Amino acid sequence: MKLRVDGLTDNPVERHLSVSPAWWAERVAGSTDDSHEWVGEPGFDLRASMLGQDILLEGSFAGEMEVACSRCLKRYRQPLRESWRLVLEPVGARTPPDPEGVEMLERDGLCLADDLDVGWYRGKTLELDPFLGEVVSLAMPLQPLCRENCAGLCPRCGIDRNQESCDCSEINADSPFAALAALKKKSGGSG
Repeated sequence: MKLRVDGLTDNPVERHLSVSPAWWAERVAGSTDDSHEWVGEPGFDLRASMLGQDILLEGSFAGEMEVACSRCLKRYRQPLRESWRLVLEPVGARTPPDPEGVEMLERDGLCLADDLDVGWYRGKTLELDPFLGEVVSLAMPLQPLCRENCAGLCPRCGIDRNQESCDCSEINADSPFAALAALKKKSGGSG
C-alpha cells in the first residue's frame, strides 16, 4: 500500500485495505512455517494526517487464521486484532543508525526506530506494506492454544489428553544441572 505524503493535511485521511492471503505469503517468503492459513481476507483500517511536518499514522488490523495448537496440534480459528499509532518525523540530514534502516528509507520512504511507534520518512510516497507486515506479526500468537487449559499430547504414546487418558507415566526430564551434580559427586565436593 502506497501513501502519498503531499496529499496529507491535518484532517485525517481514512482508508480501508483488504489484503489477500498472497499478500501475507509475500511477507513470509522463505519461511518454513506453513502452519498458519488465513480464513477470509484480513483488513486494515488506516488514518493518516500531518502534525506539523510529522506524519501521524493510526489504525487497526483484524483478521482470522487457522492455526495448529502448540500443545495438541488441533487446527482451530484464531482471531487476530492489533491497533497501532506511528509518528514519522522527516529524516532531514540524519542517517538511520543501522544499514537495514538506511535500506528501508531508500526502498520504502520510511524507517522505523527500535520501537514500532516512531520513525522517519523521506520523499513524497511511503510504501506501507513492510510496516503493515510487522503489525500482523505482532498480532500473531507465539504459542497458539486452542483453549487455555489444553492438556496437549501425551509425550509417550501421543494420544490427545483432551479426549482420552492413558496409563503412561510422566517423563521427568533431567535437571539442566544434573551434569553438575554428577561432577560434584565424582569430585567429592560438599554442599
